[in-house]
This record gives sequence, structure tokens and C-alpha cells, in this order.
Amino acid sequence: MEKFETLTGIAAPLDRPNVDTDQIIPKQFLKRIERTGFGKFLFYDWKYEDDGKTLNPEFELNSPQYSGATILVAGKNFGCGSSREHAPWALLDYGFRVIIAPSYADIFFNNCFQNGILPIVLPEDTVSTLLSKAKAQGYKLTVDLVNQTITDSEGLSIPFNVDPFRRNSLLKGLDDIGLSLQYEDEITAYESRRPSWKTGAAGGTAVA
Repeated sequence: MEKFETLTGIAAPLDRPNVDTDQIIPKQFLKRIERTGFGKFLFYDWKYEDDGKTLNPEFELNSPQYSGATILVAGKNFGCGSSREHAPWALLDYGFRVIIAPSYADIFFNNCFQNGILPIVLPEDTVSTLLSKAKAQGYKLTVDLVNQTITDSEGLSIPFNVDPFRRNSLLKGLDDIGLSLQYEDEITAYESRRPSWKTGAAGGTAVA
């Protein structure tokens, strides 16, 4: 997982509450077995007209001014619905590393951290201010996880808080597997001390 320390990027507004995971990545695209390649299907039903080919000019993210956006400012209860991990995969593959919203569905929130996305929770009035600013041409934010601040070139400075364990994991680029591998030497030493009849070696049956 890629480390996250500081990011400066275009902020794109998605001023809609209760955006669920089926809107983020519709169910027909969940057949892929890789984690990559989902970005082109992000918000598919909103992105395209009924023919599935023509871009919908009314959809916010289709505006050229949000091309290359890496920060998504969204409404409350973002990521509700099913628990599919494909939702953060699609957001990350599209290019988003940060989401700012008043609230999130719990499973989606946890999945973001496991996949290198920083989901930030801010008061609703603060998010409303950022949504308004993000509608301006080329509006950029700097998200600093080290100091837990959000700033812009206009003097805005907003503090935010992230659970210390999750913050440390993102700063070091560690998912659950990466966290376990930090103790690889200790795990190997422990396994080497276990009797063979407990490990299933030499055709034996593993015993808990």
C-alpha cells in the first residue's frame, strides 16, 4: 500500500448525501478479480447517459475542471449500502486519495484505510464551505496527515483528527498484511519452535 503523508490536489465536489456503494461502483462491474481497472466504472450510472457511452454533461465529475482531481468532497453518509471493497478500489483507481465528508458508512470507512485512501470527517457546515469552494475553477487543497491539517492558497486552515493507529498505518503504507509482516522474524522464530505434529509437517494433522 502506498504511503500517505501530504497531498496537494484539485478538490472535486459531489454534493449528494447517502451516496451508496452501488452508485460508486455498480454491481455489474464486480466480476473482475484484480483490484485495478475499476476507476473507469466509477459512478458509472451518473457518468453516462442511458446508452452507457455518452458522457452526461450534468454530472459534476465530467466537468473538465475536475480532470485529475485527487480529493473528493462529498455529502453525509458516504459509502452506505453493501460492504463491497470494490468501492474504495474504484475511487483509488480513478485517482482519489482523500475523501472529505461529514460522515461515512462504517465498513466503507474502514475499507478506505485498508486501501490507502484517507477519509476525513469534518462538521457539515465546514464540508459545505469546502463544497462551495470546490465548485470554483481549479480549486486545490493541501491535506497534511503528518500535522492533520487541510489548507488552501486563500488562507484556509482546518484541523482534522484521525485515529492514531490508522494514521500511523497510512503514514507507513501498511495494510493488515503489511502490519503482520513487520513481525516476520518473530513469526518465523515462533513457527520454528513449534513441534511438527502441531504444524502438520511430514504428513501430520495440524492441531490448534
